[in-house]
Amino acid sequence: MSSVTIIGTGSMATAIGGVLAGGGSTVTYLGHGTPGTIDGDIVVLAIPYPAVADVLATYGAQLAGKVVVDITNPLDFATFDSLVVPAGSSAAAEIAAALPDSHVLKAFNTTFAGTLSTGTVGGTVPTTVLVAGDDADAKAALVAAVEAGGLKALDAGSLARAHELEAIGFLQLTLAVSEKIGWTGGFALAK
Repeated sequence: MSSVTIIGTGSMATAIGGVLAGGGSTVTYLGHGTPGTIDGDIVVLAIPYPAVADVLATYGAQLAGKVVVDITNPLDFATFDSLVVPAGSSAAAEIAAALPDSHVLKAFNTTFAGTLSTGTVGGTVPTTVLVAGDDADAKAALVAAVEAGGLKALDAGSLARAHELEAIGFLQLTLAVSEKIGWTGGFALAK
Protein backbone atom coordinates (compact mmCIF):
# COMPACT_ATOMS: atom_id res chain seq x y z
CA MET A 1 0.00 0.00 0.00
CA SER A 2 0.95 3.64 0.35
CA SER A 3 3.45 5.38 2.54
CA VAL A 4 1.84 8.46 4.10
CA THR A 5 3.19 11.35 6.14
CA ILE A 6 0.56 13.45 7.88
CA ILE A 7 1.59 16.94 8.89
CA GLY A 8 -0.59 17.74 11.89
CA THR A 9 -1.62 15.88 15.01
CA GLY A 10 -5.20 17.03 15.61
CA SER A 11 -8.48 15.17 15.30
CA MET A 12 -8.53 15.26 11.49
CA ALA A 13 -4.93 14.03 11.29
CA THR A 14 -5.75 11.17 13.65
CA ALA A 15 -8.95 10.25 11.81
CA ILE A 16 -7.33 10.31 8.36
CA GLY A 17 -4.35 8.36 9.67
CA GLY A 18 -6.67 5.77 11.16
CA VAL A 19 -8.49 5.25 7.88
CA LEU A 20 -5.29 4.98 5.86
CA ALA A 21 -3.50 2.73 8.37
CA GLY A 22 -6.62 0.56 8.55
CA GLY A 23 -6.21 -0.03 4.83
CA GLY A 24 -2.59 -1.10 5.15
CA SER A 25 -0.80 2.19 4.49
CA THR A 26 2.23 3.08 6.57
CA VAL A 27 1.42 6.34 8.38
CA THR A 28 3.76 8.72 10.19
CA TYR A 29 2.90 12.07 11.79
CA LEU A 30 4.81 15.34 12.01
CA GLY A 31 3.70 18.26 14.15
CA HIS A 32 3.40 21.31 11.90
CA GLY A 33 5.62 23.34 14.20
CA THR A 34 8.30 20.67 14.48
CA PRO A 35 10.77 20.22 11.61
CA GLY A 36 11.30 16.65 10.54
CA THR A 37 11.78 14.35 7.60
CA ILE A 38 8.94 13.53 5.24
CA ASP A 39 9.11 9.83 4.40
CA GLY A 40 5.72 9.32 2.75
CA ASP A 41 4.97 9.35 -0.95
CA ILE A 42 1.63 10.90 0.00
CA VAL A 43 1.74 13.91 2.34
CA VAL A 44 -1.48 15.06 4.00
CA LEU A 45 -1.62 18.68 5.19
CA ALA A 46 -3.93 18.11 8.17
CA ILE A 47 -3.51 21.64 9.46
CA PRO A 48 -5.66 24.75 9.66
CA TYR A 49 -5.42 27.00 6.62
CA PRO A 50 -3.55 29.79 8.48
CA ALA A 51 -0.68 27.32 9.11
CA VAL A 52 -0.17 26.47 5.42
CA ALA A 53 2.40 29.18 4.64
CA ASP A 54 4.64 28.14 7.54
CA VAL A 55 4.40 24.46 6.63
CA LEU A 56 5.27 25.16 3.00
CA ALA A 57 8.22 27.29 4.10
CA THR A 58 9.45 24.51 6.41
CA TYR A 59 8.85 21.48 4.19
CA GLY A 60 8.58 22.88 0.64
CA ALA A 61 11.78 21.33 -0.71
CA GLN A 62 10.86 17.91 0.74
CA LEU A 63 7.47 18.01 -1.01
CA ALA A 64 8.89 18.00 -4.54
CA GLY A 65 7.70 14.90 -6.39
CA LYS A 66 5.23 14.00 -3.63
CA VAL A 67 1.45 13.76 -3.70
CA VAL A 68 0.35 16.60 -1.41
CA VAL A 69 -3.20 16.42 -0.06
CA ASP A 70 -4.76 19.69 1.06
CA ILE A 71 -7.61 19.18 3.53
CA THR A 72 -8.00 22.83 4.52
CA ASN A 73 -11.06 25.01 4.39
CA PRO A 74 -9.82 28.61 4.02
CA LEU A 75 -12.41 30.26 6.26
CA ASP A 76 -12.26 33.51 8.10
CA PHE A 77 -12.25 31.81 11.50
CA ALA A 78 -12.99 35.09 13.29
CA THR A 79 -16.40 35.47 11.64
CA PHE A 80 -17.13 32.12 9.93
CA ASP A 81 -18.70 34.35 7.30
CA SER A 82 -16.39 34.12 4.29
CA LEU A 83 -13.56 32.34 2.56
CA VAL A 84 -10.18 34.10 2.60
CA VAL A 85 -8.90 33.08 -0.84
CA PRO A 86 -9.54 35.17 -3.95
CA ALA A 87 -12.95 34.71 -5.58
CA GLY A 88 -12.88 31.77 -7.98
CA SER A 89 -9.68 30.38 -6.47
CA SER A 90 -9.02 27.85 -3.70
CA ALA A 91 -6.51 27.02 -1.02
CA ALA A 92 -5.52 23.99 -3.08
CA ALA A 93 -4.80 26.19 -6.13
CA GLU A 94 -2.61 28.45 -4.01
CA ILE A 95 -0.74 25.44 -2.61
CA ALA A 96 -0.28 24.01 -6.12
CA ALA A 97 1.16 27.34 -7.30
CA ALA A 98 3.61 27.31 -4.37
CA LEU A 99 4.58 23.66 -5.02
CA PRO A 100 4.98 23.36 -8.81
CA ASP A 101 6.96 20.11 -8.50
CA SER A 102 4.31 18.36 -6.37
CA HIS A 103 1.04 16.66 -7.29
CA VAL A 104 -1.53 18.60 -5.24
CA LEU A 105 -4.92 17.08 -4.43
CA LYS A 106 -7.91 18.41 -2.53
CA ALA A 107 -9.59 15.83 -0.27
CA PHE A 108 -11.09 15.27 3.19
CA ASN A 109 -12.30 18.89 3.55
CA THR A 110 -15.96 17.89 3.13
CA THR A 111 -15.80 15.36 5.96
CA PHE A 112 -15.51 15.73 9.71
CA ALA A 113 -13.18 13.66 11.90
CA GLY A 114 -16.19 11.88 13.38
CA THR A 115 -17.50 10.80 9.97
CA LEU A 116 -14.06 9.53 8.99
CA SER A 117 -13.65 7.58 12.24
CA THR A 118 -17.08 5.95 12.15
CA GLY A 119 -17.23 5.56 8.38
CA THR A 120 -20.72 7.05 8.29
CA VAL A 121 -22.44 10.40 7.96
CA GLY A 122 -25.33 10.81 10.39
CA GLY A 123 -24.72 7.28 11.64
CA THR A 124 -26.21 5.59 8.57
CA VAL A 125 -24.85 6.79 5.23
CA PRO A 126 -21.33 5.66 4.25
CA THR A 127 -18.71 8.41 4.33
CA THR A 128 -17.44 9.41 0.90
CA VAL A 129 -14.16 11.27 0.45
CA LEU A 130 -14.19 13.55 -2.60
CA VAL A 131 -10.81 13.90 -4.32
CA ALA A 132 -9.93 16.62 -6.86
CA GLY A 133 -6.63 17.03 -8.69
CA ASP A 134 -4.92 17.24 -12.03
CA ASP A 135 -2.75 14.11 -11.77
CA ALA A 136 -4.75 10.93 -12.48
CA ASP A 137 -2.17 8.62 -10.89
CA ALA A 138 -2.04 10.70 -7.70
CA LYS A 139 -5.84 10.67 -7.42
CA ALA A 140 -5.99 6.94 -8.07
CA ALA A 141 -3.40 6.28 -5.34
CA LEU A 142 -5.33 8.31 -2.76
CA VAL A 143 -8.69 6.85 -3.77
CA ALA A 144 -7.24 3.32 -3.46
CA ALA A 145 -5.79 4.06 -0.01
CA VAL A 146 -9.09 5.53 1.24
CA GLU A 147 -11.13 2.63 -0.15
CA ALA A 148 -8.70 0.11 1.36
CA GLY A 149 -9.41 1.83 4.69
CA GLY A 150 -13.12 1.05 4.36
CA LEU A 151 -14.52 4.36 3.10
CA LYS A 152 -15.90 5.34 -0.26
CA ALA A 153 -13.88 7.71 -2.41
CA LEU A 154 -14.80 9.51 -5.59
CA ASP A 155 -12.73 11.35 -8.19
CA ALA A 156 -14.38 14.79 -8.19
CA GLY A 157 -12.49 16.09 -11.22
CA SER A 158 -9.64 18.48 -11.81
CA LEU A 159 -8.00 20.65 -9.16
CA ALA A 160 -10.28 23.48 -10.35
CA ARG A 161 -13.09 21.61 -8.52
CA ALA A 162 -11.34 22.42 -5.23
CA HIS A 163 -13.16 25.76 -5.39
CA GLU A 164 -16.52 23.99 -5.12
CA LEU A 165 -15.27 21.49 -2.55
CA GLU A 166 -14.12 24.37 -0.35
CA ALA A 167 -17.54 26.02 -0.72
CA ILE A 168 -19.19 22.79 0.45
CA GLY A 169 -16.73 22.53 3.34
CA PHE A 170 -17.43 26.17 4.27
CA LEU A 171 -21.19 25.58 4.33
CA GLN A 172 -20.83 22.36 6.32
CA LEU A 173 -18.58 24.00 8.93
CA THR A 174 -20.85 27.03 9.35
CA LEU A 175 -23.85 24.73 9.84
CA ALA A 176 -21.96 22.72 12.47
CA VAL A 177 -20.66 25.77 14.32
CA SER A 178 -24.19 27.20 14.45
CA GLU A 179 -25.38 23.79 15.73
CA LYS A 180 -27.73 23.21 12.81
CA ILE A 181 -25.99 19.89 12.18
CA GLY A 182 -23.81 17.78 14.45
CA TRP A 183 -20.12 17.01 14.02
CA THR A 184 -21.09 13.46 13.04
CA GLY A 185 -23.36 14.79 10.31
CA GLY A 186 -22.69 16.56 7.08
CA PHE A 187 -23.28 16.02 3.42
CA ALA A 188 -23.50 12.51 2.05
CA LEU A 189 -23.16 11.30 -1.52
CA ALA A 190 -25.57 8.73 -2.86
CA LYS A 191 -25.08 7.12 -6.22
